[in-house]
Parts: sequence; structure tokens; C-alpha cells
Amino acid sequence: MIPDPILIVVAGLFGLLLGSFLNVCIVRLPRNESVVHPRSRCPRCGRGIAWYDNIPVVSWLLLRGQCRGCGLAISPMYPIVELANGVIWAFMAWYAGFSLEMLRGAVFGTLLLGIAFTDARDYIIPDEFSLGGLVLGLGFAVAGGWPDLRTALIGAAVGFGLLWLFGEVGTRLGKRMGMLGGEGQPDEAMGGGDVKMMAMVGAFLGWQGVFLTVFLGAAAGSLIFVPLNLSGRKLLVPFGIFLALGGAITYLFGEPVMGAYFRFIGAE
Repeated sequence: MIPDPILIVVAGLFGLLLGSFLNVCIVRLPRNESVVHPRSRCPRCGRGIAWYDNIPVVSWLLLRGQCRGCGLAISPMYPIVELANGVIWAFMAWYAGFSLEMLRGAVFGTLLLGIAFTDARDYIIPDEFSLGGLVLGLGFAVAGGWPDLRTALIGAAVGFGLLWLFGEVGTRLGKRMGMLGGEGQPDEAMGGGDVKMMAMVGAFLGWQGVFLTVFLGAAAGSLIFVPLNLSGRKLLVPFGIFLALGGAITYLFGEPVMGAYFRFIGAE
């Protein structure tokens, strides 16, 4: 067995490195660009990023958030994503130890992190995260045997179907109320990326996790965007951010929350 402190450190370092690649995915996937070629370079001066300037978090701090060649500011998103992903992997090593569940939870967290930042930047959830994550979720379920795979398949179907239904109903109501389909307005209440994302979430969390994720995501989104819209600031809602938050909370606390809810219902 690997000692826990060493496992946590190694997992955290791997998460930092993976976070660096995740940044590339976040920036390039919405543009349908390769995440492998060309090498990362400064968009102003074209200087290639040397290995010593590409050390997660550390290089950004040493460079003071600027390109070594021309001084162009480097977005703080890069070290934030790297650090967050490192924390996710280190936490899962502490939480689940050296196990398949450690890997499953860490991969799920990385997918949610990538979805949240991509949707925040470009209002899009790439299929590489949603459908690719769906395949990974089902793959982890296969390792657990037929009961786990059945749960994942049902969860994926419920996640896809529930968000699709919400989208259809919301779109029809929104168009009737003049909130959708007009000039300067979105055409749909729910993007296809959100629908496919929830299929992925269902594969990892099961059908009960889907409902809790959607509830938490809708609650968080409403708390932030409803007051802004009521104030007259009409903003497009990157719902993937809040679904990602809901999915993370559900993964960590879903069982006790749902258990308490069912006990409450039974007490009634």
C-alpha cells in the first residue's frame, strides 16, 4: 500500500499537470482546434512557451502573470484551473485512498471543472467533456459489475431525458411569453450541451443524483441570475457552471442529503 501522505502529494502533483492540459482544452475545444498541435505560444509575440515557463502555478507566479517575451498579461484562469484540479486529485486521494473510486471521483471532478470554465468563457460545453465523460462514467461502472452499469445507464438516460424535457417545455413557454426567439434573444431555453452534460452526470451519479444535481444547479443559478435580470440586466445564463457545482455537491453529500429527505418524507 502507498502511504497516505505520499499518495496525496503524488495525486495532487498529477492533478496540477492534468490541470495544465485542461487549460488547453478549455481554450481550444470551443474553437474546434487541436489540443496537441501547435504548441502553446503567446498570441501577441508568437513566442513558444518553454517547459520552464509551463510549470503549473509556479511559472505564472515567477513570471508575475506576464509573457516572458512581450509582457502580455496571462489570464489568472490558468493557475486557478491548475490549482483547483490539483486540489481535486489530492482531495480524492485523501477521501477514497488508493482505489478505483479515487480515480472515478477525480476524473468526474476534472470534467466538471472543465465544463464550468468552458461554459463561463464561451457559453458552450464541448462534446469532449460531456460525451467523452459519459463514456468514462460508463467505463467506471463496467468495472463495478452489472448492478453499477445498470445504475449508470439508467442515470444517463434520466439525465438526458430530464434536461431535454425541461428544454422543450422551457423553450415553448419562453416563446409564448416573448422571452425567446426574438431579436437579440436565445432561441432555446436549454442548450444541447447541458442535456448531454447531464447524461454524463447521470452515468457517474445515477438517476437520484441527476435530480439533486438539477435542483441544486437551478437553485444556485436562480439566486444569482434572477436578481440581475429583475434589475434590468438581461444576461445569458451559463447553466453548465451551476450544474457542475450541483454535481460536485451531489457527489460529496448526495447520499446523506437524499437519505435525510426520504426520512423526512417517511415521517410525514
